Amino acid sequence: MLTLFIAFAFSAAVTLLLVRSAGVHAHRSGDRDFSKPQKFHAVAVPRIGGLGIVLGLVAASGVLAWQRGPQDGEFAFVLLGCAAPAFLAGFVQDFTDAVTPRGRLLATVVAAVLAYGLLGGAIRHTSIPPLDWVVGFGAGALVLTVFTVAGVAHAVNIIDGFNGLASMCVMLMLAAVAYVAFQVGDPLIGLLCLAGVGAVLGFFLWNFPSGLIFLGDGGAYFLGFMVAELSILLLVRNPEVSPIFPLLVCIYPAFETLFSVYRRWVLRQQPAHMPDGVHLHSLVYRRVMRWAVGDRSAKALTRRNSMTSPVLWALCMASILPALLFWDNTPVLMVFLLLFGISYVLLYWRIVRFRSPRLLRILGSRPVPLDAGDNPRT
Repeated sequence: MLTLFIAFAFSAAVTLLLVRSAGVHAHRSGDRDFSKPQKFHAVAVPRIGGLGIVLGLVAASGVLAWQRGPQDGEFAFVLLGCAAPAFLAGFVQDFTDAVTPRGRLLATVVAAVLAYGLLGGAIRHTSIPPLDWVVGFGAGALVLTVFTVAGVAHAVNIIDGFNGLASMCVMLMLAAVAYVAFQVGDPLIGLLCLAGVGAVLGFFLWNFPSGLIFLGDGGAYFLGFMVAELSILLLVRNPEVSPIFPLLVCIYPAFETLFSVYRRWVLRQQPAHMPDGVHLHSLVYRRVMRWAVGDRSAKALTRRNSMTSPVLWALCMASILPALLFWDNTPVLMVFLLLFGISYVLLYWRIVRFRSPRLLRILGSRPVPLDAGDNPRT
């Protein structure tokens, strides 16, 4: 557990430093645009929390090299090097607002290609016959791998809308991959996943519930890359793991992204990249967390923001639990994939028509106090 602890300690310390020094860099790093439909915070907040996560993983990789030898340490550092383009493109965007979505996507593609070439992170088997034929060719495997990695990175960025939402989901996903890695006797992948959990937990400490710092595009794209790449490497190194396992683990952000594309492009005939405020998490915030409707105080908005996330954590867990139970059983995993898709659409349909399930109405009917220390900026 040393790698997890070191990653957590470095990440928490760096993130705290970023929070305390916000007065120095907030004029560049602060998220001050409250007009966009997907923005739900009340005050300017630094959006460079990904930096602490990256440095926490760098420190943990050093510990890994010391514990397990230079070969495993080299693997860890090469993986972080491959992730660098995805992180840096988002990090520059967080400071300058100058990197377009296409530029960030291109940087993530470069990161995926690097991992493909340097680590052999390629999808060679999918358990889906047409795709298995495609990945039988080198070019087909490269295209599908790059599409998957870039898609998961973008999907994590999509769900990064509320305090603790994306970071907790990523911790759950990494923990699931770690569990299976240890089950099949692959401690290197398992330890890297645990280091990721520790690093994200160090950020989560300051992000939820008070929202003192945000993940930012750099952090979201980096974490999405790490989840996707570690999942692919698990499959490459351990063919007994069903290729549907990581898909079910990541299905919440992935399905959210695909459904958003369908909703914008097909139903509303708008560009697929156009931001809007009708993601599932946005609807939960607006139509389930009803107790503070009309109250625009910073404290009320922060509470509402934070209490939205646990509802989506539960949705994320609904796919991860069966993935953990049936990680080597492809037919059963496919059934749960189908059940998740149906459940998501039904839940969205009910909320958008103001017919939220009773349990959600109960959860959203009263305020829940924040832990010690409401956002001091309020």
